[in-house]
Amino acid sequence: MLERLKTWAAALKRDALVLWFASRDPRAPWYAKWLAVFIVAYALSPIDLIPDFIPIVGYLDEIILLPGAIWLVLKLLPPQVLVDARARAQAWLEARRLSPRNWVAAAAIVLLWVVALWVLWAWLIHPHFFVN
Repeated sequence: MLERLKTWAAALKRDALVLWFASRDPRAPWYAKWLAVFIVAYALSPIDLIPDFIPIVGYLDEIILLPGAIWLVLKLLPPQVLVDARARAQAWLEARRLSPRNWVAAAAIVLLWVVALWVLWAWLIHPHFFVN
């Protein structure tokens, strides 16, 4: 069971790299590129939208949402783009390079949480501002 989980996690990491390379390929359709950029930004972000310390829900994005989104974009890519992106990702992994990080996505997620916490705080302190 643990070995299957490790294999699945490695495949997910590889597929995120595949999307990273495919999003830079001029042969990929624009809608697949935009989805790939969004998914890769989230996947490579060092900060999660739903923090992992929240029981059950914290891992929901890594277990269901992220693999499903990656699968969808892989299906939207033309076969030759996918083959080339997989080859580039495999070469990247074999060279044992560090995974790229997306600090812009991390900053956006932090900003989203700060705004959400500020709205919650403001609602708790002055609830009459949020009522018509």
